[in-house]
Amino acid sequence: MSQIGAPRGRTCSRSPRSRTLRSVATLTSAVLAVTVLAGCSSGDDAGEAPAAAADNAPTARDQVADGGTVRWAVDALPTTFNTFQADADGTTSRVAGAVLPSLYTLDERGRPRLNPDYLESAQVVETEPKQVVLYKLHQQAVWSDGREIGAPDFVAQWRALSGRDTAYWTARNSGYERIEKIERGKNDLEVRVTFSKPYADWQSLFTPLYPKQVMGSPASFNDGARTTLKATAGPFLLKGVDRKNGNVTLTRNPRWWGAPVKLDSLVLKAVPRADRADALAAGTLDLAEIDRSTAERIALALRDARAGRSGAQAALAHGPGSAITPSKALRSWAVAHGSDEEKAEEVQAARQENQQAIAAYASAQDTLATYVVRKSLEPAYTQLSLNGESGPLADERVRRAVARAINRQELAESVLKPLGLPASPPGSHLALAGQAAYADSSDALGDQDTEEARALLADAGWVPGGAARKPAGTKAGSEAEKKAGEKAGEKEGEKKDADKDADKDAKKDAEKKNADAASDEGLYIVGDDKPGERHAVPAPVIGANGPESGTHVLAPAPAAARQSAALLARAEALDTGTGSGARAAHPAARTDKGVAGAYAPRGTAAPATVPEAAKALGKDGKPLSLRFVLPSGPGSESLRAVGDRIVRMLDAVGIRTEVTKVSDDSFFKDHVASGDYDLALYSWPASAFPATDARPIFAKPEPASDGSLLVEQNYSRVGTDRIDQLFDQAAGTLDEEEARELVRQADARIWAAAGSIPLYQRPQLVAAKADLVNAGAWGLAGPRYQDIGFKKAETTKGTERNR
Repeated sequence: MSQIGAPRGRTCSRSPRSRTLRSVATLTSAVLAVTVLAGCSSGDDAGEAPAAAADNAPTARDQVADGGTVRWAVDALPTTFNTFQADADGTTSRVAGAVLPSLYTLDERGRPRLNPDYLESAQVVETEPKQVVLYKLHQQAVWSDGREIGAPDFVAQWRALSGRDTAYWTARNSGYERIEKIERGKNDLEVRVTFSKPYADWQSLFTPLYPKQVMGSPASFNDGARTTLKATAGPFLLKGVDRKNGNVTLTRNPRWWGAPVKLDSLVLKAVPRADRADALAAGTLDLAEIDRSTAERIALALRDARAGRSGAQAALAHGPGSAITPSKALRSWAVAHGSDEEKAEEVQAARQENQQAIAAYASAQDTLATYVVRKSLEPAYTQLSLNGESGPLADERVRRAVARAINRQELAESVLKPLGLPASPPGSHLALAGQAAYADSSDALGDQDTEEARALLADAGWVPGGAARKPAGTKAGSEAEKKAGEKAGEKEGEKKDADKDADKDAKKDAEKKNADAASDEGLYIVGDDKPGERHAVPAPVIGANGPESGTHVLAPAPAAARQSAALLARAEALDTGTGSGARAAHPAARTDKGVAGAYAPRGTAAPATVPEAAKALGKDGKPLSLRFVLPSGPGSESLRAVGDRIVRMLDAVGIRTEVTKVSDDSFFKDHVASGDYDLALYSWPASAFPATDARPIFAKPEPASDGSLLVEQNYSRVGTDRIDQLFDQAAGTLDEEEARELVRQADARIWAAAGSIPLYQRPQLVAAKADLVNAGAWGLAGPRYQDIGFKKAETTKGTERNR
């Protein structure tokens, strides 16, 4: 599902910008959150959770100056301008939103709204025998080459994305494969789309809409649209890409028929998140998403400015000059002008360096005072993903124990409360607060409960001292070998060979155990291997064969079966609307050696110290330890802080973690997507069409013919047939209320499966020039590019002054 997220939580890119509420940064330092169904009602539904308000300085168009250029920070230059290719990213989506038709846009509550710049109307005109949607296009809508937008463009996009022609390298075809035919209507401005089977999310299609010059052939689709666009039809044009300086320049479209564009140009500048504070201090950006530390620095600069304190004064108050006391300054001056020439020269150089640092800080603070910080909640949530493919987390009882050990409210408050943002953890995997389809289904799993988490682990066989016990039924090696040899009539020589092999295996096991030991008391850092040693870290990949691949389903013990039934009843109660369901009851832990905590008779010797191995949770001689993968980049401090809190929460119930820090570049590709983790934090962007967009994220993994596991985008590798069925039913009904209810039922079962745990909606912090309007933190809505600009200013004579 960002890599908020993007942890910095990263955010996973799930679909093009037009179908996500807004594109967010790369994974987990995600990058991915999700639902308003097609055909949402226009009225406010009772009981909906409120959304965080947008903060984008909304200003009437007559108060926005004409002209100017906005320099907008992006993470990287796009590798393609085709949003339907696998390597499309946030910058691809941002360009598409400005230069291509979006038949539907999203409002402040994340609802799809017909875009009057391209459509006069769009509606389902027939349902029997098949669903037919009739689009009536805007009479003035044309491509940048002068050709009118029409049925040929719809046909070309359908054929490219239908999945029938494998020569097109498409990342997805959701919805397009359901189209049976596309026809011209009564005139060139009407397009009739007939579906082979009902499709609830039809409003998600043809956004963005590409010209037939791009979609008309595999060559132009696969390669032609990677570096340029042959024709566009938005308020802006794609002028060019300067890869040397890292810029994408968009200029006004002279053929644009809608409300006039306010800016002369938009320049998307590739500026890594770690470098944005310096870029803002240098005044080379007008708009940029930032981290918390940069936001705090801007807030400090604004406070200084309001207090009448200059940058130089600010530097002396809290900058590099703040550490220089009068006595230190006098002593430094004395040494710098003393008789010891060598010492004087050294101190003079240090004084000069310090003065330069003070001057640089003062200048930066003066510049930062010209910005403001606009904040809201991103349309994305950060989640804890639990890899259920193999290991302890293949047992749903252990996954639920992890979930019940975590205090989601505490985690949400730690991230959002200091920013003054709403800090309620999401109650849905498929919708965010403020969206019409939002419903809190988290009761299908339950809130934080330490005792219940411990009971779940005990029921799954993970008990104190279990790491020091051998599996039940294990016999002494020599006796077993002797009986086996007698039974099979082995020769003495064969027995010796077997003994040698056993010794070799034991030696290998010991070496592997030593190699697996993490440095720094459980903190494993990639590349931290000691000389001559190698950490035996498992590296499964999608499609790998072997005993660790595949989805393992464990038969529950009687107590676990009862609990599974209770959870299912809870989810089914949400399905049917009869209530939240009864909580699962866990039998109290028993002991064969008396009541825990009973007093021993006076004079009894104190018990010997219990070895750590005897206290740690284990099973069949193996300790319970989970590999927690986190990004190590400079933009991921917040995510790592959340990870530290989770480690402490899990430790409280006896679950040990091995924290593995990896580079931001490899975090998602080499670990999350490949399955090389037990626990990971990343984000999913929200969608207005969850029945379509969320299905591959929660689809049940299926074995391929070669034995590998097909997971689509379900990186937790946890799913059920029933969840898949509910998504399919929701996508196939044209009844809005029924579709919304089916999605809610699917979400309840996703909670019960405990493959991913939503923690908090990501904060969105945006630095913007103080006079930049209609831009900033949009919340659930998307930007309206033609309205972005600089506010008009008044001179002393009252005449308008444009930027």
